[in-house]
Amino acid sequence: MSLYVLGINHQTAPVGLREKVAFAPEALAPALASLRALPEVREVALLSTCNRTEVYAQANGSDADLVDWLAAHPGSAHEAAPGPELGAYLYRLSDAEAVRHLFRVACGLDSLVLGEPQILGQVKQAWAAAREAGALGGALDRLFQQAFATAKHARTSTKIGAHPVSVASTAVQLAQRNFARLDESTVLLIGAGETIELAARHVAEARAKRLLVANRTLAHAQDLASRHGGFALPLDELDRHLAEADVVISATASRTPILRRAQIERALQLRRHRPMLLLDLAVPRDIEGDISNLRDVFLYTVDDLEHVIEDNRRSRREAAREAEAIVDLHAARYIEQWQASGHQQPLLRLRALGESARADALAKARRQLAAGMPAEQALEVLAHTLTNRLLHAPTVALREAALQGDAELARAAEKLFPHDAHDAVGSDASTDPEASRV
Repeated sequence: MSLYVLGINHQTAPVGLREKVAFAPEALAPALASLRALPEVREVALLSTCNRTEVYAQANGSDADLVDWLAAHPGSAHEAAPGPELGAYLYRLSDAEAVRHLFRVACGLDSLVLGEPQILGQVKQAWAAAREAGALGGALDRLFQQAFATAKHARTSTKIGAHPVSVASTAVQLAQRNFARLDESTVLLIGAGETIELAARHVAEARAKRLLVANRTLAHAQDLASRHGGFALPLDELDRHLAEADVVISATASRTPILRRAQIERALQLRRHRPMLLLDLAVPRDIEGDISNLRDVFLYTVDDLEHVIEDNRRSRREAAREAEAIVDLHAARYIEQWQASGHQQPLLRLRALGESARADALAKARRQLAAGMPAEQALEVLAHTLTNRLLHAPTVALREAALQGDAELARAAEKLFPHDAHDAVGSDASTDPEASRV
């Protein structure tokens, strides 16, 4: 049984491919059921965010079935699967490398924004979804629990989480540095999820001249707007207010674009071609890509934020080195325990066999006593039955090894079974706690 991780992220694949395998929360349960149905898969979890889609699986054999599954199953935003092209962008990790990867992801060390705190919550959501779907067993459950403990240690022992930075805050920072003063601008936020919540907070702190919040569910927009001094509007009124916006930040869970080229063209005409900054933080994208070809429009996606985020990376590199050391420590401990557990499996099976044989022999003896068999005879039958049950399998294996010239098994038997029968039982066996358990 092996642990596998395979996936794509912002470092390996462009947003156009990432959105093809982006799974919405409501699509996770059927996707997990489909993965769990693969013949070799025993446990599985699926992590899908705007910057990554990853499959974590405990499985027999290779990860080939998992690769084929991901290439053949489109995310909930697309009808067409990514197909063979996915292979060129896919990373495939196993066992120790897979453990370390999950721990780094949970700590924010593999994120677009180094140390960003949102990823830990997303990993916890993936774990909870897998548990709820019945796709998670003991092995992956322990792995994710240890990842959470590692992330907590890293954030409390280093400054990797100091001055939290998110994609949303980076987007607002980009708008302030490279486009316009927000205290002189109208900002339109589209959506009402966590990313837009964070963006609203940063926009309010920057004292934007005016804040508009549009969402499909008006009540959610009203709640967000009221907490940050903005005005709410339903999504179907977006066209009426789009021209008012100098800066648009969009991050919805829509499976299709929210803003199309024709809408932006009309807004620019009404604005007399005053420039607009569009920040698309969603995957799948909320804003049609060809809008970037329009004059007076500056369109950025999550991939375009890389340059702004480099400043964040420089300030956090020392903390990141310390966090990496913590990840290495926790990963090494977990892998050591995992390997030790694997080595103990034969011993656990042997103990289980002994306990089963003891219970069966004892039950048989009790039935014989209840039927009137003399106690001495019942004890003889019990001892004979128990001896036969315990020695049958090793006797057959040793006989077969002798016939086939298997010297390795014979040498192992020499270590397990002493030459002296008296030593095999032990003169003080009655006081040996392990012997008394058989």
